[in-house]
Amino acid sequence: MASAATQAGDAPAAATPKKKKPYLYEVDMMRIFFIFGVLLNHSTTAFSQQMVNATGWQHMALLSTHLLIHFTRMGFMFMTGLVLTLNYYHRDDWPTFFKKRFAGSGWPYLLWNFGLLVLAVVLSLPGYTWANFPATFWSALIHGDQFYLYYILVTLQLYLLFPLMVALFKHFEHAHGRIVIISFLIQLSLMFFIKYALPSIDRSNWLWWFRAYGVNVFTYQFYFIFGTYVSLHYQAVSAFIRKHIKPIATATGLLAIGTVPYYFWNRLVLDRTHSAAVSPHQPYMLIYDTMMIIFVFWLGQRYADWRKNGIPRWFETFVKNGAKISFGIYLDQTIGLTILRALLAQVTLSDTALLVLIPFGYLLVLGISFGIAWFCFKVPPFGILIGRPQWHILKHNRKGVGAHDRVDRTAVAAARK
Repeated sequence: MASAATQAGDAPAAATPKKKKPYLYEVDMMRIFFIFGVLLNHSTTAFSQQMVNATGWQHMALLSTHLLIHFTRMGFMFMTGLVLTLNYYHRDDWPTFFKKRFAGSGWPYLLWNFGLLVLAVVLSLPGYTWANFPATFWSALIHGDQFYLYYILVTLQLYLLFPLMVALFKHFEHAHGRIVIISFLIQLSLMFFIKYALPSIDRSNWLWWFRAYGVNVFTYQFYFIFGTYVSLHYQAVSAFIRKHIKPIATATGLLAIGTVPYYFWNRLVLDRTHSAAVSPHQPYMLIYDTMMIIFVFWLGQRYADWRKNGIPRWFETFVKNGAKISFGIYLDQTIGLTILRALLAQVTLSDTALLVLIPFGYLLVLGISFGIAWFCFKVPPFGILIGRPQWHILKHNRKGVGAHDRVDRTAVAAARK
């Protein structure tokens, strides 16, 4: 029998409630800002493709403002580096990291590629047949070139390199600023190479991973490293941004406006195609994207401040739920975009009418994508489709998926100030 002293000592320990970790609500705001921006980008493209007059002001207005909202891709890359570092920098358990992260992203990548290809064949979309299904499915998996799923393939590559990134920052503990500066200069050089040198080089004999730089993890190295740096120096970066937000916002606004003449310079002076003119892999876009990421970071901070001082309950709930399923919204966006394109193909409208309808089409895509992701989140067993399984074949992996999404201030407190 346990002694009275032992029982008395055990009772308070058993009754002590577990302290809840403070949460980084600004990261939630950043998540939905970037994913909603991605959907806006793709929705406007669907409308521009339906316009008849290629040189009309309506069509040119959409084309020339495309770069304005093309920062969202790099925002996703930044967020990936930020959240991974917040959760895994101090753990040093890489076998568990690989198992959890590859399960959390790998299964959705596999299942969405398969499911959307089946849907494309059933709907008889051009280029998709049962005869070429196996080859198309395999190509989609190794190339990430279907249904906007390239981001997942890039992320899977990052998981392999992330331990090396952590080792780099830990080894050069007092030179993190230099790491970011060197990374930026490498990124800038790479953007100059891609824009000005690569088009004139014969790449037919190159390995695919080098030819298709859009799915090569090293093409985005600065944004991952920048996210890691911000995570490790969260308080200092936050204070710097708050102090200098006026010049940051001014510079960001000017760069945003500058994307329009930059587009026409690409088209008219450099004689580039539209695809090349709106590529995110350009020197100007590196600077614009970086400034926009910093500005959105500040918007996230403002949201966190607003939440402390009173915020409409419905808006807080919307941001919280949207952040939970932001990954799912990205994964299922093809369904909403396909429905939008199908609806636009059924009607004959003027280019002006199409321009006016963009907000409604965007809300349609957003609503469908949000609804599907929320359904998967709430209804078993579909959570596995968005990286949040309710039932898990390997149940111990489920905690790892949740941990990747958890962004609390405990990790920030452990970082440098």
